[in-house]
Amino acid sequence: MTSELSRIDALDEWIHDKEGENLEFKTARNRYDFSNLVEYCVALANEGGGKIILGVTDERPRQIVGTKAFNQPERTRKGLCERIPLGIDFEEIDHPDCEPGSRILVFKVPSRPVGMAIQYNGHRWVRKEDSLVEMSDDRLREIYAESGHDFSADICQGLGLGDLDADAIGNFRQRWIAKAKKAEDQE
Repeated sequence: MTSELSRIDALDEWIHDKEGENLEFKTARNRYDFSNLVEYCVALANEGGGKIILGVTDERPRQIVGTKAFNQPERTRKGLCERIPLGIDFEEIDHPDCEPGSRILVFKVPSRPVGMAIQYNGHRWVRKEDSLVEMSDDRLREIYAESGHDFSADICQGLGLGDLDADAIGNFRQRWIAKAKKAEDQE
């Protein structure tokens, strides 16, 4: 019971927070489109992580209405994790202000990994005010630059083939041939 009360208190705090890049509210009284949920989760991950809360109106003053969407939230979470390579979690909150037979559903989305933008169906979604938009090329370059300089791509001046280990070159060639053969067999 105490755990449920603390979750209700947390929800009451979130309701007063400003909706933005890391917090999204959706009324979703009866249903919510799964693809839209995936897109919002991608945007939240690309913006540093956050929460999408179903069963709360997004217009202020926000009202708790509850949702009947995703009646098997573990299955929904699994579907999200299959499409987005992150450990998305959820919690259900039985709030006393919910309409009968409904609850609040909170999906918690972690941040994307450093140097990697998350995408879904070829789109890297981010939030812009109240909308989802595709990530700009400049922002994508910033994200790729987070991982730092790739020193393995640098040219080593003054070195020749004789400076390389012959066994390492042979090992590389064998692995490359095996990889190429495996790719050819899959076609």
